[in-house]
Amino acid sequence: MEKIRQDRRAFLKGSTAAAAALAGSALTSAALPALADTRSWPMPNNPRTQDAMPTRNLGKTGYKVGIFSLGGQAALEKPNNFDIAVPIVNRALDLGVNYLDTSSIYGGPLRWSEQYVGQAMKTRRSEAFLATKTKERTREGSMRMIDKSLQLLQTDHVDLWQLHDIGTIKDINAIFAPGGAMEALVAMQQQGVVRYLGVTGHYRPDALIEAINRHPFDCILMALNAADPHHYSFQDQLLPLAVEKQMGIIGMKIPGRGRILSSWNPPPLEQQKHSWEGMVLAPTPGTLTMKEAVGYTLSRPVSTVIVGCDSIAQLEENVAIARAFTPYNEQQLAALAAKAEPVSKPSLFFRFYDHDAAS
Repeated sequence: MEKIRQDRRAFLKGSTAAAAALAGSALTSAALPALADTRSWPMPNNPRTQDAMPTRNLGKTGYKVGIFSLGGQAALEKPNNFDIAVPIVNRALDLGVNYLDTSSIYGGPLRWSEQYVGQAMKTRRSEAFLATKTKERTREGSMRMIDKSLQLLQTDHVDLWQLHDIGTIKDINAIFAPGGAMEALVAMQQQGVVRYLGVTGHYRPDALIEAINRHPFDCILMALNAADPHHYSFQDQLLPLAVEKQMGIIGMKIPGRGRILSSWNPPPLEQQKHSWEGMVLAPTPGTLTMKEAVGYTLSRPVSTVIVGCDSIAQLEENVAIARAFTPYNEQQLAALAAKAEPVSKPSLFFRFYDHDAAS
C-alpha cells in the first residue's frame, strides 16, 4: 500500500495542470481523460448475498448490491467502540451484506468509522463494495482525505468515492471551481485509486440536481424516507433524474435517526436542543414500524438502503426485513406517507438547518 501511495503522489505532481483543465462546468464525460482500466478489477463478491436477500443493479456499475447495506454511523461512529462496532461489520458480511458505507467525517477527527470498517477490510476486502466520502471542497483537502481513508480502511482502493453533503449552490461552485474537490475525484479515478464517483445529500434537491447535471456521476446517496413528500421532496425531480441517468441510487435516513419510528423514545427536549438533530425538536415518538420505513424506500426505484446499527440484534432485524421484503403498491405508499405526516418535520430535521452556516 505504501508503494501505491508513493505512486499516487508522483502521479499527482504531474497531473495538476491536467486536472485543473478539467474543472468547472465543462467537466463532462467528453472532456475526461482515459481512465485506468478499473473494469478489469474483480468486483467485490460476498458469496452469501444471493441467498441472503434480493439484489438490484447499482446503476450502470454492473454490481449486484443487496437491498440492505450497512451504514457507517450509529455504533460505527462512537469513539473507542471496537468491541461493538467491528463485530457489527463482520456480522453484516456474514449475513450477506455486500455494500459498506462510511465517511472521512464519521466519528470526528479520529475518523472512528473508517477505523472500524478497516479492521474488517484488512482480511475481508473482497467481500464488500466499499464506499467512503470527502466533505472537503478543495482538491488538496480531498487528496488528504482519500490518502487517510485508504490508510484507515486498510486498502489500496475504494469502490466509490463521494462528495459528501452537497446542500447548496455554494457547495457546487466550490467543488467545480479550479482547485476544487472535483479535480481530486477525477484524478483519483483516472489513476485507479477509486473505481466510481458519487455525490451525497440530505438537505434540499436543487444542488444535487445541478451536480448530476454537471458530471456523469455513477452513484447518488440521498435521504429518502416516508416523510419525504411533505418537505422539499427528493422524489419530485431528483429521484426521476437519477433514474433517467441510470445512476446507482442509495437511500439513507430511512428512520430519520429513529424519529419516524413508533418504537423511538424521544430524549428530553432540553437534551435534544444541544444536538444537531435538535434543529427540529421531536416531542413524541414516530408513527411507522421499521418494516414500514424500510419497505417505503425500497419500494421506490433505489438500488439499496443504508442503515446504521447500534447492535448485532438490530442488524439482524434489518437483514430479516430485507429478506422478506415485498414492494408496496402506490396506494400503500401514499398511506405510509400520510401516516408519517404528523412527524414529518422531525423525521426530516436535516432539511431545516442553515446548511451554508453549518458548512
